[in-house]
Amino acid sequence: MELPSRERLSFLYRTEEGSLDRAGWRCGAAGLLAVLVPLTLLWLALFPYTDHDLAKDPFFVWQTVAAYAYLTFYALAILLIAVSFVNLSAKRFRALGRPAPLLLAGLPPFVALVAGAMHWLQPRVAEVMPYWPVALTDLALAAVALWVGYELGVREGGD
Repeated sequence: MELPSRERLSFLYRTEEGSLDRAGWRCGAAGLLAVLVPLTLLWLALFPYTDHDLAKDPFFVWQTVAAYAYLTFYALAILLIAVSFVNLSAKRFRALGRPAPLLLAGLPPFVALVAGAMHWLQPRVAEVMPYWPVALTDLALAAVALWVGYELGVREGGD
């Protein structure tokens, strides 16, 4: 399989202008997932090293430093992937004739970032925040992801 050209990648991810068919959106979304999944799996492997208790551990633990350094890189990558997804999806929403394509395209990354923030926050404030709001954001994320996946990748029109 041939990799897309630099111009094609620029069209897909760097700007929200233009329109896109189903196959183009699916290909572009698969490319973003191909980057996101390994980065997330690596973060999940490094996440336990972020728990650093100075009462038990020495001040400098190289695994903790490496985990937080990766977290910085991962956060930047997540933001770039989110922006790329918005640009990609806005093209497809525009091809379908939907009003406010940027607003609709920005909904999945927004809900995903809120869900991620809830998952990060809840264990740290478990005594004042029950788990049910986290579960609700997960349900909202699943609903939005299924709707956008169907609307942009399966539904006919705009081709």
